Amino acid sequence: MFTHTSSLRLDEAGRGVAIISSPKAFALISVTTWWFMLLLCPDQRTSQLGTTPNIKQIVLGRCYNYITFVNPSMRYDCEDIWRRFEELVVRKSSCNVTVEDYHQIFYEAPQAWPCDRFLFWSKTRTLMHSYSAVVRHFWTLEDTLVGYMFNHLIWCGQEEDTGFNFSSCPEWSACKNHPVYSLWRLASTNFAEMACGNITVLLNGSIVNAFNRKSMFASVELDVLSPRKVDYVNIKVVTNLEGPFIESCCQGSVVDLIQILQSRGFQWTCTDNDHTLMVLQSIQNPKRSSCQTCASHSSI
Repeated sequence: MFTHTSSLRLDEAGRGVAIISSPKAFALISVTTWWFMLLLCPDQRTSQLGTTPNIKQIVLGRCYNYITFVNPSMRYDCEDIWRRFEELVVRKSSCNVTVEDYHQIFYEAPQAWPCDRFLFWSKTRTLMHSYSAVVRHFWTLEDTLVGYMFNHLIWCGQEEDTGFNFSSCPEWSACKNHPVYSLWRLASTNFAEMACGNITVLLNGSIVNAFNRKSMFASVELDVLSPRKVDYVNIKVVTNLEGPFIESCCQGSVVDLIQILQSRGFQWTCTDNDHTLMVLQSIQNPKRSSCQTCASHSSI
């Protein structure tokens, strides 16, 4: 483990086939013909699956679970939060829900966390959740009420009719005011505004651009973090135990992040291959040879 410190974070193209019969013969025609026809449509947007089925039941269930078991000290009106959410989404087209539209929902669900507990991440979702479960004092965006309620869900309205579109929703990249993107952008902004004390940023050193300028952390959260409230930004760069070993505290885009932090007056630390994170990876797949090495070092 190496630490650096500053002196002062379906398409599934159709492969099916259609069979056309005639009195004399059968012809086999690839359905991919239709795919090329779709590509020629000038207004065709890249789409993904539609609104998550049973989204109302899921969101309300998560909200009641949150205020009952996760954070019982909080008092929220789950039905009112859902009503406001549904009204603003279904009344607008799938690419016309702005960040400002969600302000009332966050007003209904204010939260504040103690300092030194904020964990930010990029391209490390699975490991991040394992890490926050083991080091239990950490809080992530998904631990806030809104993050907890809407995590992994998809939603969008319809231009022609009121109601959710359960057939298809555009990809995030298809439009600026995507209903899912806008909510997470505001959630990320609020989370970063609350950050104080020592914060932790978990980055993936096994990919190019571990610090991706288009990620939610780089494009939203980093800009909002305040050097007056944050004492240290503790970066942890973690790679897959068997590689590839692409970026580190001294190499690649992580260096760009450090330079940005320095230019804005943040104090920082950077750690490669944090021991706890390596152990967590070994637990997930203990039969790998690299896990045996990690285990032997742990026993010394």
